[in-house]
Amino acid sequence: MQAKTLYGFETILAKEVSELGGADVKIKNRLVEFYGDTGFMYKANYSLRTALRILKPLKKAKAKNEDELYELAKDFTWEEIFNFNQTFRIDFTIYSPNFKHSQFAALRVKDAIADRFMEKFSKRPNVEKNQPDIIVNLHISHTTVTLSLDTSGEPLFKRGYRVETGPAPINEVMAAGLLKMAGWEGKGNFLDPMCGSATLPIEAAMIAMNIPAQLHRKDFSFMHWKDFDAKLWEKIKETRLNRIQDFSGEIWGCDINMLMVKVAEQNVKSANLQDFIKLKQVNFFQTKKDLFPLLVIFNPPYGERMEISTEDFYQKMGETFKENYPNTYVWLITSDTEEIKNIGLKPTQKMKMYNGKIETEFVKYEIYE
Repeated sequence: MQAKTLYGFETILAKEVSELGGADVKIKNRLVEFYGDTGFMYKANYSLRTALRILKPLKKAKAKNEDELYELAKDFTWEEIFNFNQTFRIDFTIYSPNFKHSQFAALRVKDAIADRFMEKFSKRPNVEKNQPDIIVNLHISHTTVTLSLDTSGEPLFKRGYRVETGPAPINEVMAAGLLKMAGWEGKGNFLDPMCGSATLPIEAAMIAMNIPAQLHRKDFSFMHWKDFDAKLWEKIKETRLNRIQDFSGEIWGCDINMLMVKVAEQNVKSANLQDFIKLKQVNFFQTKKDLFPLLVIFNPPYGERMEISTEDFYQKMGETFKENYPNTYVWLITSDTEEIKNIGLKPTQKMKMYNGKIETEFVKYEIYE
């Protein structure tokens, strides 16, 4: 199988897969390859925090043009996977001079599947773009074609707990990845001083208590396959739920905007974590550290979303940390890679990543007395 992830999180995801029990784990560009049985596929979808989706390869072969691609796809036994009264969609990634029109190549695979059903049953499944029962993934590199099933369906950052968002919310997979990259395992205390819709505090609490990433999600694509084993699925979930553990620290989310605190409260309640996450309206620049030990991770607002200049903003941030947050590890993610120098602190670590399509840096500061 293949688990896709965001740029920079491949090593973290590989560790997650290995710890979950995946075999022969290999790191590739924005994905991790591994072996596992059906139960592990269910477990990976339910548990992995830094995977975007999980693909199960079905067929790998050569094709030099669209006609050969059509025959290759038509020759597969799709009727063993799903029925003609279900819906499907083709997702595609193509790097090949032989297939210059990616959408046409995907269309030929769609035609091949539909034609196979028509020949066998005189009926065909319909294409559904938004929420199909089945997602077929087409990958072409030069003349190598890989047809896979998307086991996840909706991307795995859609955890199912977020009911409200603010401006530019951080992706749940990215939030979990940043927490793991910063070494958060639920020991000590956590603060997001500009928490927005509370994605980082929620993911921090789920990591701390070993709550499955997809606890609140109701649907996965594999549940629509003919061979879906409902009893095995329930057993996998029960086993993972039995691993939930207590957490003795504190997790705080703060924001200067009362409206955002209300949004955060709704999301925390939806995630059923209101007993473990404390939220507060406060101006971070007027706060002092009162938790020991403390890990701070946040995604500060920047660019046009600021009501003050970025120079003043980062300068005040640096002063607040230096004066009021002794003996603290602080991590922040920002695209203001030049303006951040105004923070007046020397970073001990920097990592390049992407927040959507925006190139960013994840920066660590070690604040001492």
